Amino acid sequence: MGLEILHIDAGASWRGGQRQALLLAAGLREVGDECLLIAQPRGPLSARARMAGLRVAPVRMPSEWSPRAVRQIRSLIRDCAPAIVHAHDARGHTLALLALAAVPRAERPPLVVTRRVVFPPRSIRLKYGGRVARFIAISRAVRDSMVAAGVAAERISVVYSGVPSPVVNARRDWRKECHWPANSVICGVVGAMTGEKGIAEVTAIARRLPADAARETRLVLIGGERADRSTMGGIDVHRPGFIEDVHDAMAGLDALWHPSSSEGLGTAVIDAMALGIPPVAYATGGLPELIEDGVSGLLASAGNATAFSAAATSLIRNAGLRARLSVAGPPRAALFGVERMVRGTRAVYKEVLSAEP
Repeated sequence: MGLEILHIDAGASWRGGQRQALLLAAGLREVGDECLLIAQPRGPLSARARMAGLRVAPVRMPSEWSPRAVRQIRSLIRDCAPAIVHAHDARGHTLALLALAAVPRAERPPLVVTRRVVFPPRSIRLKYGGRVARFIAISRAVRDSMVAAGVAAERISVVYSGVPSPVVNARRDWRKECHWPANSVICGVVGAMTGEKGIAEVTAIARRLPADAARETRLVLIGGERADRSTMGGIDVHRPGFIEDVHDAMAGLDALWHPSSSEGLGTAVIDAMALGIPPVAYATGGLPELIEDGVSGLLASAGNATAFSAAATSLIRNAGLRARLSVAGPPRAALFGVERMVRGTRAVYKEVLSAEP
């Protein structure tokens, strides 16, 4: 028999967490569960969930202490009587706690919270106490950071994020589009162009490339709205602006640079490996759980731009190494599929419900 799950994600933009919430809800529906997704009314998650045929309850969630949002969520909980409430981000976590506090204990569904970041959680007593039935960490690294902050290990289940097998409709030819030389090695950075995601590191890495590698390298920054041509550390850089078919864009890369200084897991890396694009990343957060160093990608010591540049140089100079890592990528990525995430999450739900009095 299927479960009724009420999902809450307060993200106003489209990032990895919102993608995962959508993939999970859609995957649970495929195995017979009923899902209602609470999301921002005008956010991309609401729009994409509707396009996927999912039930959406639009709730404006301007802050984690919004009284109106709390009342609306409480009303939805009472109307739907879900088996589980599942919060997918920090704001949704707080709003769910506040909404459930006013629901009579006999009618109160258990709360499951997913945590996706590796920095230590705050407000341990307020937000991470017994009112949360179970936490889902998207990697062992996330779990370890929670335990170090004082959350009991037995209250945390590790369920890796999952991505579907990528579909490439029309591989982007960046050499042709950008009029770059045929022998160029096209490297790419994919995702939100923010400091913690490593964009501040790209110039430092590029400057450390040996002259011969720098001459061959071209860089594509995939993510964000900005579209322009520039240079970073002496390397030609192209920002194509908003891209709907990200897999088409990624398929045109020879290597992925993922210089994130803080990463819960790294679904862009899973996508790259699935496409046979070898990644270079810092050995931080959950990334060593994804990348087998020297087998499906290359890892550099965390925060060491010189080491990252050396790893990137080995891929730029060595087409044979790129080919070897490329072959190992898809089977490695297959271990982090949506079906595994759905099974793991559903197992958590069942365990939580079996423990209910």
